[in-house]
Amino acid sequence: MEHDDEVEVLNNLPRGVALAWGLVKESQRGPKRELSIDQIVAAAVDLADREGLAAVSMSRVAAALGFTAMSLYRYVQSKDDLLLLMQEAVCQFPDQPEEILADWREGLRLYVRACIEVFVKHPWYADIPVSGVPITPNNLLIVDLALRPLRNLPLNDYEKMSTVLLLSSYARSTGMIQRDMERAIQGGASPGSFSGLDYTKALKLLVKKDRYPDLQPIIESGVYTEENPADNPVGNDFDFGLERILDGIEHYLASK
Repeated sequence: MEHDDEVEVLNNLPRGVALAWGLVKESQRGPKRELSIDQIVAAAVDLADREGLAAVSMSRVAAALGFTAMSLYRYVQSKDDLLLLMQEAVCQFPDQPEEILADWREGLRLYVRACIEVFVKHPWYADIPVSGVPITPNNLLIVDLALRPLRNLPLNDYEKMSTVLLLSSYARSTGMIQRDMERAIQGGASPGSFSGLDYTKALKLLVKKDRYPDLQPIIESGVYTEENPADNPVGNDFDFGLERILDGIEHYLASK
């Protein structure tokens, strides 16, 4: 009876999730089974990387593989399932050496940077809305990797998961900003439009102290437009923000 209950639980998983866990037998139909789920997902990821998420359709992916869309449906039954499998495929993080676990701050830095890299390397990733808690193998492994630097800290399970969520949220927002910057630059925007260097002189003329009493001195100093970035002790805005989050976690640990 217990085995039957377990089978029923697994059978109730969404099909895309079941595919990710290898719980669905691949179709035996089709021309000599020349296709596989991995091939389909890899073609879809390649298409999305080159042309964006809007270009991904069952027919486009099928054409890239030299098959009809109907052939794909024997393996992946919906576009939603395909999108989930695409996200799962690109979420493969390097394992963390044991020595990293001794330095929880460095372990969490590596986790955040690996998350950001996914958004930059696969710009379409964040175009797929969050639809629920991670329940696919690679995504759960990422959660596990994030938890490892917290292993020996005096945090309960709720505090550990909340810490991971905090860092994941920062990584997601930072990754999306970096992704958007990359997209704009590839589209012809000047890097100076993001640093502000293109507008330094104009802003110094336009931003007056009577209307912008606190912003004007920062523009005048050159920090706002990265004309003078020396006041940032860690080199860039994103690392500065991450270090302050880690400081907050460290302060919280000291208070326990």
